[in-house]
Amino acid sequence: MDDPRARPHDGKGRFARTLTTAEKEAEAARLRSSGWTYQRIADHLGWNNKGDAHHAVQKVLRDTVQEAGDDLRALELSRLDVLYVAATDVLERHHVTVSHGKIVAGLDGEPLLDDAPVLQAIDRLLRIQERRARLLGLDAPIKKDVSLTDERVAAIEALAEELAGP
Repeated sequence: MDDPRARPHDGKGRFARTLTTAEKEAEAARLRSSGWTYQRIADHLGWNNKGDAHHAVQKVLRDTVQEAGDDLRALELSRLDVLYVAATDVLERHHVTVSHGKIVAGLDGEPLLDDAPVLQAIDRLLRIQERRARLLGLDAPIKKDVSLTDERVAAIEALAEELAGP
């Protein structure tokens, strides 16, 4: 591979990708998709070993999948936005109760409001919000560090013995 000392570093001490590096990685992926072995790719691109070629191809695949996933996620979020606006319009409208093709009036003679479409719109908005949260990973499980004290371990062991019986 190129002389590591000559490669630029980012602010965190990692190697920074240059245009040349990115182009070589892309070429490695193209060659691999054409059936070249990793060793042949490494030799062709002037890398020290086939491991460098393998790493480059895997990086391109990982980055490509991430970019495509980001684009798809943005498209789905945009579609959800349109649905959210439509459901909000339904929620904010006044709905009257209709029975046998006629508007039902209350005791005061005014049309009786129908809450069913409003409640359905609320349900739909909640479903859209749930889908948005899943797309953004907001509902991902949270990792918690749970440690037991010696007292709690002893209490659990005592309960286990009690449940096991004589």
